[in-house]
Amino acid sequence: MKLSDFDYHLPKELIAQYPMKPRDRSRLLVLDGKSGRSEHKHFYDLIDYFQPGDVLVFNNSRVMRARLIGRKKTGGKIEVFLLKKIGRLGIDSDNRKLKEIKSAIGNRQSAIEIWQCLIGGKGRKENLEVEFSKGLKCKIIKNNGDGTWQVEFNKSGKTFMKLVEKIGQVPLPPYIKRTSASSGDDSAYQTVYAKYAGSVAAPTAGLHFTPALLKKLKAKGVQLEYATLHVGLGTFAPVKVDDVKKHKMHSEWVEVSKNTLNAILKAKSEGRRIIAVGTTSVRILESIFSRNKIENWQLKIGNFQGWVNIFIIPGYRFKAVDAMITNFHLPKSTLIMLVAAFLENKAGKGKGLKLAKKTYNKAIEKKYRFFSYGDAMLIL
Repeated sequence: MKLSDFDYHLPKELIAQYPMKPRDRSRLLVLDGKSGRSEHKHFYDLIDYFQPGDVLVFNNSRVMRARLIGRKKTGGKIEVFLLKKIGRLGIDSDNRKLKEIKSAIGNRQSAIEIWQCLIGGKGRKENLEVEFSKGLKCKIIKNNGDGTWQVEFNKSGKTFMKLVEKIGQVPLPPYIKRTSASSGDDSAYQTVYAKYAGSVAAPTAGLHFTPALLKKLKAKGVQLEYATLHVGLGTFAPVKVDDVKKHKMHSEWVEVSKNTLNAILKAKSEGRRIIAVGTTSVRILESIFSRNKIENWQLKIGNFQGWVNIFIIPGYRFKAVDAMITNFHLPKSTLIMLVAAFLENKAGKGKGLKLAKKTYNKAIEKKYRFFSYGDAMLIL
């Protein structure tokens, strides 16, 4: 599979620049993955497609104010975009040795915190010091060679996170062409059920839900379950290789309670549907079920905490997810690849990508709104 296989032309005017108000007034394309038939509804119609016993799985990660604007000692502006915490002592998600980071920071044992970051601005280099407001400072300690940097901050733990929430900016995607996030984005770019801070981008399929819609779903007998994947570079990093199979996903942190996992296992054993809200929820479930090679739904499993980097492309056989809610994704992205893979499981081998492109073209024809603040699709 080539990267160009997942390309499509999108008119710029269909890229949503502002959220829909109310949230559930977004449009909803309902797609039958087996037949390829589609219907055009609104998100509040979602409830008509669920039945008692269905399990909806949400990603309850909360978006951090990940964009930090600081100054070099010379006065030049530098943007530090937080991606993921490596740790106070430098043990990162790829398990690189502690001594590697210790050497970079002079083997200090002070109350610092180290993050993997994107750096914007002129003069980016190792040992560059940056000052922010409220006494927060950082030092660039390592160029990772993949477009990211390791950055040491002078604060750590809860103190650091409180400062980030005070001085940071909402990290809206670059295709939202505004000079900065508005006050409305503070709430609009969070799901109504967001709980645990750690994402640098919203799990956007969940942005359409309202408290009232969640209440209606529960009243109908739909089971609501929550898991956590902190959205990082793995979700939105562009694919830069022509052979998509050679793309390497960045790791993202996942936490799921044993109660949630065993509730899903119970539902599967009883033949009930598991519906993932968003591609992040899909990757949570498929990572865990693939890693544990779960085929016997009678099993009991414990809490899950760990880094995942599952890359789902056509040819992947889904283990847990029966249906999904998702937004319309960027051309050539890992997300549209996942959608094509899911449709292939529904429509048959070799048909997923073709159906994905056909559906996207139909959405363009019908003037659906695309990307983070755009409309949604339900794939059954």
